Amino acid sequence: MPKQRPAELNPSGSDEDALTQFCASLQPLPSVLRYYDEFDDTTRSIRAPVDEKVFELFFHGRSVKINFDQRNPYCVLILKHTLALMLEQDLSIRTVASYFSSLYHLSDYDLVVLLQTGPLEIRQLWSKWRAREMGAGSYLLAKHILHLLCTYRWNGWSNEYRSYLRTTLPLPAVDKYAGVRAGDVFLSSDEEAVIVRYFDDLVSNLRAGNYVPYSTIADAGMVLCAYQFAMRPVQIGILDAKHVRIWHDKIDDDPTVHLTFHMAKQRGAKQRIQLTRRVKREWVPIFVHLKSYLDKITIDGSEKFFQIKSTLEVSQRISILVRSIISSDDLGTASDLRHTAAQRLVDAGASHEELAEFMGHAQTNTGLIYYATSASHADRVNRALGASEVYRRVARIAHDRFISPEELAVLKDEQQIAAVPHGIPISGIGGCNSGQPSCPYSPVASCYGCRKFMPVNDKGLHNKVLGDMREIVLFFEQSSRADLKSPTYMQLQRTISEIQTVIDELEGDCA
Repeated sequence: MPKQRPAELNPSGSDEDALTQFCASLQPLPSVLRYYDEFDDTTRSIRAPVDEKVFELFFHGRSVKINFDQRNPYCVLILKHTLALMLEQDLSIRTVASYFSSLYHLSDYDLVVLLQTGPLEIRQLWSKWRAREMGAGSYLLAKHILHLLCTYRWNGWSNEYRSYLRTTLPLPAVDKYAGVRAGDVFLSSDEEAVIVRYFDDLVSNLRAGNYVPYSTIADAGMVLCAYQFAMRPVQIGILDAKHVRIWHDKIDDDPTVHLTFHMAKQRGAKQRIQLTRRVKREWVPIFVHLKSYLDKITIDGSEKFFQIKSTLEVSQRISILVRSIISSDDLGTASDLRHTAAQRLVDAGASHEELAEFMGHAQTNTGLIYYATSASHADRVNRALGASEVYRRVARIAHDRFISPEELAVLKDEQQIAAVPHGIPISGIGGCNSGQPSCPYSPVASCYGCRKFMPVNDKGLHNKVLGDMREIVLFFEQSSRADLKSPTYMQLQRTISEIQTVIDELEGDCA
């Protein structure tokens, strides 16, 4: 227990009495404060906390230091007890560090005033503090100090006031969903198509045996986790090799890949709930190559799957890659990919329960904002038909070159594209550089937009294909099968958009 006079405060006698009396009522601090560092999967300790002048808190692959050296010793003791109470309440260490990083806004004098303020006067004091426009972390830290007063029943406070503290004392107004409401955090269908094409091209290179640097494959894998599964950077960062399971259902087929990771940003047992996701079969080679590399350097599977050192590194590498792919300086963060995945699921007709399970939300009402901003059913149909100007492609999808019907006629049979998608025979639309037998994708439906595709320079023919594809979409709609979760429906949507691009190119050449 501190014995020297708190010189920094220069308090009156009543101020000093409040400090000394409250500190005298506190139980001794534990000899060791322990907390769990989920990123490194280890329990860390703060030894002899009563004597330590600096607490170093580790989380997400980095650390934050809380310096108590310049504070009044009585106030330091109160703050250390507050931190210990927050750890007892099972707050994540990241949250604790975030609140204490705003400690500089609360002076020692503020702590004395808080001690001298009872439940009846707290609203008036809170109004004065709100006028100071401190960060939300400062107000939340002050609330936790009040929770400490409730625990020790100081100055009229008691456990009955805990709900009062949560509901009555307002925090600074922040609309954390402003970007979602405005639509500024969602990738367009064009940008999503470019990302998907990047994955497809990378897989093609891997299948062909071309050399691809490990870091390039790892970056693509992290983007894939955020894009397909809406995983947070911390979930991507802590994913280890033993939680990436790969097996073959059949000898001739691509393997199946399942990822298992924990819920994030939850308290207690909820944070340890496991979520399992299956990687899209077309993109499985990305994880197979990463796994084969890790198998050479680890025995027990404890290595980080993407070989990263912090959550910040995950966020930075995802942003750099996505922004280079979609040529944007604004969009492309891991959060943007997560929001886009959520909106994509809602637009596909997912229920509140399905969205909460997919996103790892503890409450079903967390994702209500996505339903408020979801496009109407008619808009989704127009998007699939390629009739909405909002979703018309701006940039041309790359393809090899246009060829004439005469050039098509002299190509090898295997290079001439023909198929019967959904029962409609289609042929003569163009050629393929690699040939249909060596392509793992569906003919016609996957040709438009492929860099190896050589479309015929016949606008009328492509208009006929466009009309056929639109009839298929309308058939899905009329039979109540227009579900954007269906891979078939999503492929139709992308194919129609890319056919329209080819037609726009031909019209541009004729203009």
